[in-house]
Amino acid sequence: MKKLISIFIVFFSAVILYQCSIYQTLTNLSRLQFKIGEINSFRLNELDISNKSSLKDFNPTDILELSSVFAQGKLPVSFVLNVDAKNPNDGTGGYPKTDATLKSLKWRLFIDDKETVSGDIDAPVPVPGTGEVTKIPLRIKIDLLQFFKDHSFEKVINLALILGGKNGTASKITLYATPTVSTIFGDIKYPGELKIIDNQFTN
Repeated sequence: MKKLISIFIVFFSAVILYQCSIYQTLTNLSRLQFKIGEINSFRLNELDISNKSSLKDFNPTDILELSSVFAQGKLPVSFVLNVDAKNPNDGTGGYPKTDATLKSLKWRLFIDDKETVSGDIDAPVPVPGTGEVTKIPLRIKIDLLQFFKDHSFEKVINLALILGGKNGTASKITLYATPTVSTIFGDIKYPGELKIIDNQFTN
């Protein structure tokens, strides 16, 4: 009987330790942080606008081409939106070092507070527990007029310039995303969406 009781004690102790280990891993992974990073390779109807800051910087041929496309009810853009991910679980501050692999990052893209396209990462991304930033590139293709039909030609061009022009910024972009992280205990999906913006990390 004493031997049986000892076996039960060892078994339940192992279960408790395992559950604590899972809880600690979940706690650590919930500390992963995300922020909107740079916008790269922006193209407006296949035109590089990285050296332009206003409509005046376009040559007449480009204006004619863009006006023609706009008149047809479309204005395609493509760009790479970088999401900065940071894993602060570097072994300091009382937390054990925990590496993570971001298996999925299902996202919804908002431009100027308007929901546009959605997607996911192309492949799993390692986010090591070093506290350093890991860049996650999201390749975006979108027809601006599909979502901004009420905008004038100049207003849509200016929106594109704000995003990908000479003084381009991601301030008009918000990402709502649901991370799924691979761990030794299996895949862990965040319970809700994160609001990811450009001026601070969020978790």
